[in-house]
Formats: sequence, C-alpha cells, structure tokens
Amino acid sequence: MVTGAVRVLRAAVVPLALIGLTALAGVVLGRVYAGSLLTGLVVGAAAGSVLVSVAAQRLPSWLVAPVSVAAMVGWTLWSLRLAADRAALPGGLLEITGDAARNGIPRLLTAMIPVEPTPDTVLVPVVAAWLAGLAGAEVALRTGRVLLGYLPAAGLYAAALYVVGPNAAPAVGVTVAFVAVAAVGLAAPTGAASAAADPGTELAPRVRAAVRLRLATSAALGVALVVGLVALLGPVVADQVDGRPVDPRRYVEPPQVQTLDENPLIRISGWALRPEQKLLDVSTERAGVAPQVSVGAPPGAEPAGNAGGGARIRLAVLSDYDGVTWRVGATYRNAGRILPAAAPSRDSTVETVRQQITVAELSGRLLPAVATPREVSGARVAYDPASGTLIRPEGLTPGLRYAVTSAEEQPDPNLLASANVPAGAEVARVLRVADGVPDPMRRLAAQLAEENGAPYARAQAIEQFLAEHYRVVADAPSGHAYPNLGFFLFGPRAGGGQEGTSEQFAAAFAVLGRLSGLPTRVVVGFRAGKQGPVLAGDAFAWPEVLFDGLGWVPFDPLPRPNEEPRPVEEDFRPTPEDPPPSEAPAPTVEPSASPEPVAAGDGPPGRAGVSTPLLVAGGSGGLVLLVGALLLTLLAMRRSLTRARLGRGDPGQRIAGAWREVTDALRLAGRPVGDDLAATEVAGHARQTLAAARAGTTADGTTADGTTDGPAVDDLAALLNQVGFAPGAATPDQAARAAEVAMAYVNTLRSARPWWRRLLWSVHPTPLRRARR
Repeated sequence: MVTGAVRVLRAAVVPLALIGLTALAGVVLGRVYAGSLLTGLVVGAAAGSVLVSVAAQRLPSWLVAPVSVAAMVGWTLWSLRLAADRAALPGGLLEITGDAARNGIPRLLTAMIPVEPTPDTVLVPVVAAWLAGLAGAEVALRTGRVLLGYLPAAGLYAAALYVVGPNAAPAVGVTVAFVAVAAVGLAAPTGAASAAADPGTELAPRVRAAVRLRLATSAALGVALVVGLVALLGPVVADQVDGRPVDPRRYVEPPQVQTLDENPLIRISGWALRPEQKLLDVSTERAGVAPQVSVGAPPGAEPAGNAGGGARIRLAVLSDYDGVTWRVGATYRNAGRILPAAAPSRDSTVETVRQQITVAELSGRLLPAVATPREVSGARVAYDPASGTLIRPEGLTPGLRYAVTSAEEQPDPNLLASANVPAGAEVARVLRVADGVPDPMRRLAAQLAEENGAPYARAQAIEQFLAEHYRVVADAPSGHAYPNLGFFLFGPRAGGGQEGTSEQFAAAFAVLGRLSGLPTRVVVGFRAGKQGPVLAGDAFAWPEVLFDGLGWVPFDPLPRPNEEPRPVEEDFRPTPEDPPPSEAPAPTVEPSASPEPVAAGDGPPGRAGVSTPLLVAGGSGGLVLLVGALLLTLLAMRRSLTRARLGRGDPGQRIAGAWREVTDALRLAGRPVGDDLAATEVAGHARQTLAAARAGTTADGTTADGTTDGPAVDDLAALLNQVGFAPGAATPDQAARAAEVAMAYVNTLRSARPWWRRLLWSVHPTPLRRARR
C-alpha cells in the first residue's frame, strides 16, 4: 500500500511541476492586471491542460491533441463569459468571442495599466497557457524528457515578462519560485526511470562498468557546459539587471481619433447654425446639488451647467496650437470599466457625479463625460489620463447608452487671487506660443498683463476684456488661426469683426493668456441639465488656466446677456510707432567746438566698412549678369521652339509649325494677322509686310522694278491648305520645303528691320507665350 502511494506521488511530481511553471507565468502577467481574475483563469488553463494529458496517457498520441483542444475551447468560452460579466460588457457570447479573437493582441498591447480583465485581454493569455501546458505535458510525460518539456512553460514565462516590461516591479520572487519548481520536477524520477532504476543491472560486470563510465563522463561534460554558459552569459545578464526593460507597447499604435475629432473646435459654428439638433440624452446625479458657476466669472454669472444639479460635459481637451489649429494631441489607451485614478489637486474639493448618457446624433469617436471620469460601463473605451478624456474606438452610434462616474474637482475660490501658475518643462506644452503672432495681439496681451500682476488677475482681465467688447453671433464663420483671431479682435465691426462664436472667444483667451505667461488650453463640451436632451445649441468652448494646487480652472469670456459691447478702441491703447514730437527729448546744444571728423575706416573693431564705389560696381555687375542670363535663356528657348516646330512630328505638323514661324515673324514686325483670315490672305499680307519693310517699295507691295522679290510664301500657304483639307497627304520633302520657305521669309523680314529691332528679335518672349496657348 505504501509503495503504491509513493509511486503515485512520484508520478504526480512532474505534472504538478508543469502546472506550477505554467501558472507562474500567469502570476507574472497578472501584476499589470486589475484584480486576480486573470491569474485564476491562467492557473485553471494550466491545470486543465496538464490533467487532460495525464488522463489521456493511455490514448494514442494523435488523439490527445483534439481532446485537449476541445477542453480548451470550453474553458476559454467560460473564461470570456466570466470576464464579460465582471466588466459589465453587453452582447452575446458569440459576439464577444469574435471581437476578442479579432482584437485580442492589439488591445492587450495598447491597454492602459492596470489592465482590466475583459474578453479581449484574457483570451490570448488563457489560450497560450493551455497550449503551453499541453505541449509540455506531452513531451515530459509521454517521452520522459522532463527538461525538454519545460521549454513551453519557460517560453510562456519569458513572454509574460516581456509583455509586462517596465510597468511592474522586477519579478524576483516569482522567478526564484519558477527555478525551484523546475528543480523539484527534474529531481523526481519519471515513470520510465522507476520501471528500470538501473539500466545496467542485467549487464555483465565489465559492460556495466563501461556504461556507468560513459554516463558519468556525459554528466561531467554536461555540468562543464552549464558552468561555461553561466560564466559566459552571467556578466551579460548581470549588466541587464539594473537596465530598464523594453516596453512592447511602444511598437503598437494606440487607438487614434478621426480627423473630425482631432479639432472639434471647428464644429462649434456648425452646431450653432442647427441649435435644435439633438445630440445626447443625459441624466445627472450629484452627491450634493449645487449650481456650478465658472470660478472665472463675476458674481451673478450664468452657471456653467444648468442650475439644479446640471453639469458641464467635456467632449475634448485641446492643448496644442500651431498658429493655425488647436488640436487634441492625446494618446488614448484601451481601458476597462475602472479607469486609473489620479490624485486630485491639493486645494480642490472632489464631488462625485454619475451620468447616464444616450447618444442621439452626435458623431465621431470622442465620448462625452463630466470631468474627470473614473468608471465607465456599457461601452468599450480608450482613455487619455493627461487630459481625462475618453474615446470609443469603434465610433459613436445612435442609441449607444453608457454610464459614467466622474470625480469633478471644485477649486477653492478663496485661494485663486493669490495662486501662482506652474512653470518648467512639465507645462511647456500649454505655454507654447507659435510663431507669427500679430503685433496688435501681442500689444493687447502686454497691456492687459502690465495692468494686472497676479496670474489670476491677468486671467480675469482677459476674460473681462473679451466679455465687454465683443458680441456672440451664431452665423460667424469658423476659424481660429492667427488671421482669424486678429480679425475677430481688431476687425471693423461694420465689416464682421469683433463678433464670433464661443470658438473665437475661447481661442482668443487661450492665446492672449499664453502671451501673458499663463498655461492655457481650450475645452469643447456641452451644457447639460439634470435630466433631458442636450442640443447642438448647448455646445460651446471655454478656456482653462492651470494654477498651482488648484488644477485647471475654467473661465467664461462670453458676454453677459443683454449687454451691448463697447468699442475696442475705448480701452485698447496701441503703442505708437514713434513718440509724439512734444514727448521727444530736445537735443542739448553745447557751446563747444565742433567734433573732429572721423575717418570712414574707423568704427567698431571687427566691422570694416565697404566703400560706396565698390558697392555700386558690385551691384551693377550683378545686375548685368542677371540681365545677360535672362537674355541667354530667352534665346535658347526661342531656338528650341523653332527646332521643335520644324523638326518634330509628322510632315503635316512640321508644315503647320513652319506656318506659325511666319505668323510669329509678322507679329514681331508689328503686323499681326487675325485668326479669321485664310492662308492665302495671310500670304498676301506677308508679301506686303516684307515689301513695306524694304526701301523703295510701292503701295501695292511691289519693288521699284515691279517685282515681288522674296520667299515664296504662297507655296507655304498652299502646303498648309493641303494639310488642312487632305490630312496625311503631306510628304517629308514638302515639310522640308515648308521649313526652308519659312526660315527664308523670317530671315529676310528680320534683316529688313532696324538694327536695334534685329537685336531684340531673337529674345522677344511673344512666340513663347503664344506657344503655350
């Protein structure tokens, strides 16, 4: 009885070691997961795969794999259903499984730490653990090669360490446990070894001694090889102990927003034109119901949300501005139901806000929520901790319903007047001012800043200036680049300036704030009541300023209702270019001798002057070279055009090119022909032009002796008519004849011109312009 129990215990050591090694990979990976669900599922997969192989040892080896895979499918489906129920994800098992199979690996590598165990983040670890247990058990138990059977579990353990990367503390204790379990499994005899404890007992003494010597020699060589590898690789491994592991997440692109969502500020004007469009249905519950008034607004201002427990819902936070566009610039990571909690600002109070939101006609991927969300259920989301905003990677769809629990911070208004603003590399992003700021905008920011020293006073001055001097209109065009903001701030009121939507108000505040040294950003969102629809008319943008200990504080630069804006010129005093004559200091006249003249060569050391003649000569020479280069370029282009007309194409094209050379010559001679003349009429006009250009001509175009000495332009006109009425009938000889007649005419006509006109003939650009038509 005891012997049988010992035999069973020995036989169980290796399977238990395989289960332990595979399960330890789940322990390592579970350090970056929220809760212990993933570790339990991986331990179950490890135990199930090894136990199936143990139970099927008497079956043929080819039959074990199908049986084990069938069991793996059952365990995996149960694991996915359990993970979906824990994460409160909607959908049937088939839908959940398909989505997890398609997106398991990318979502695992883009998920936010800690990773919530959802179907897509547990599928790959569970399947990998089952397959590693199956492969290791078959090799170790069926063939008796225990060390080789450890390889799948060791590979799984290394993969888990790689996936965790630098996102958890070093797994020293778990690694020591892994080595210890492996050693116990190697020390235990396998079933084959138990059946034949000493393979040499039945051999002759001499043969037995030779076998044992060979085994001892092999063991010694193996130990020497292991010691050598340790000596060789030990220093390399030791050097990596203090090194930072590689994070595989940097090789995988996280979920991205659409172009429409990268700058939702431009959607404000479109929503303003359709104020009745229903975007959301919202139900809000607060721990303590109180109107939320913008801390930057004066007393009596309209609440930021609606009174009676309403809220200001954020859609996007825009921190990057390049002088043209405000952008989100966020890095979103797949997240589960529970979002990472950030420490609230030191001098702010936190109020819990719960919302039920149903999407109506809002499009895009940005998911609205009250700042700052801590828990989301009913939708798969990706989260950016820096801005506290959400997206739904699949995009918003009508009817989507989700619940959000947020921790809304309320800064202490009594500390704002003395609060400072942070500085340094951490806030350089929200202090950056892009190049190209209009000078009036800089002067306005400087004027408001010099009159208000404290950061909060500066922010209030900008808010008050915008609220008192500008008007909100729904049909203002979208745009917040520097030229748009310049027109909004300083454009004539009669021409559409000094009015805009909340887009221009928020963007102008943020830019003026940064010019005044305030870290600012722009937020796009909605005003929402305690319960009811959120319409497009509820959409607006507002600026926020970052204060030490208080966090991001919203401001409201929109004008108050029923207040007529004052002209900007009443309060904005632009700095004059030159001081008035009355303010310029009068020169002091000394009754002393006039100063001695200073030589032209004297001056500050290292800055020798250049004589005026040398500058004039250099400038003139450069101008001559430039003109010469231009003339040579025109000459080359004209000659290239002539060669192309007379030498390229079929005979018909070359005849037409020769004719264009003649008409261009007539135009250069100041006798252009109209396009409505026939070829024979143009030929007659060409004869008269040539005759008139020569000395001793008569009115009818003949010379004094009654002849019309000159090239046979009529022959060229006949060839052109032949091309027009009988295409393809022209021969190369006729084309050559046309080129000869054309060039003879052009050269004769040019030679009859005055000398200065002959110089300009070859570089005149008119033929080049006509050739492009």
